[in-house]
Amino acid sequence: MGENQTSVTEFILLGFPLGLRVQLLLFGLFSLFYTFTLLVNGAILGVISLDPRWHTPMYFFLSHLAIVDIAYACNTVPQMLVNLLSPTMPISFPGCLTQTFLFLTFAHTECLLLVVMSYDRYVAICHPLRYSAILSWRLCITLAITSWACGSLVVLVHVSLILRLPFCGPHEINHFFCELLSVLRLACADTWLNQVVILAASLLVLVGPFCLVLVSYTHIFFAVLKIQSREGRRKAFSTCSSHLCVVGLFFGSALVIYMAPKSSHPEEQQKVLFLFHSIFNPMLNPLIYSLRGTELKSALRRALCKESHCQLE
Repeated sequence: MGENQTSVTEFILLGFPLGLRVQLLLFGLFSLFYTFTLLVNGAILGVISLDPRWHTPMYFFLSHLAIVDIAYACNTVPQMLVNLLSPTMPISFPGCLTQTFLFLTFAHTECLLLVVMSYDRYVAICHPLRYSAILSWRLCITLAITSWACGSLVVLVHVSLILRLPFCGPHEINHFFCELLSVLRLACADTWLNQVVILAASLLVLVGPFCLVLVSYTHIFFAVLKIQSREGRRKAFSTCSSHLCVVGLFFGSALVIYMAPKSSHPEEQQKVLFLFHSIFNPMLNPLIYSLRGTELKSALRRALCKESHCQLE
């Protein structure tokens, strides 16, 4: 279909229909969260890249998670901040599809990275003597590239199916960004194929990886129980606690968004859940990993001190 019958050239993102004072308050609050997200994730990337002691598979995958969190925030938050100040500011049709593509790509990639990180913890605890042999750098790089590639390829299917649909009616999206389901509600044709593909993709990229994480942690749990000393068990559990918190936050909200039955106010509730995904999740992830210990903070401090000494010399 050459022209795909799309007469709508731009959309209006309704965002949060609140009073002016509340919108200005949200603008300041979300700007603060956005800045904090970029700074904390950027600090983690800096620590991992500057300190050779952090050049391990676990922190290699954590650096990719930090990149995804930064990209998450940069894809949705700036547009949301613009809309809080100028609610009628339109977004072009290509720009809207690009935002949809990027958001879903980062979401799928983070999902797959969390599975890879759970495999890393499984090997570290269940096969510690073979850790370096199993998780070679070649395998780590392959797993990271595969996560990014699979995340984007699945989303290409969604975008190509959207391009087949005609958009000829309303152009107001009841969301703060071009979320897939909200865009589909504006299509002037039956979207059953899109819905089937969304369900299949949710099972493939969401439920499947979540089950793999559960399998990994089931093996980890029984392996930790076999450790004789309480201190050994505590250390083993502490290495997984931060990842488990991140997994719970990500998969919990994602499963509610795409797999839970629709309620009486689905769109408003989904906006809150996506707000958690876009702002709070990327901000909380680095904080959760930092709480695992003071190593990250001390490493960043040492790196900054080194840099200041070099400048003085």
